Amino acid sequence: MEFLKDFWMFLKERKKFWLVPMILILVLIGVLLVFGTSGAAAPFIYTLF
Repeated sequence: MEFLKDFWMFLKERKKFWLVPMILILVLIGVLLVFGTSGAAAPFIYTLF
């Protein structure tokens, strides 16, 4: 959790809030890839693409 706090302080001090949507999209794609490789969720993930 310390990393997230430091990262938020970095964004706030340097006014780099435009990075937040890009990071969220990358995290979402990573989560989709992880769940897409599991057998149960694969049919639901493949319908998105």
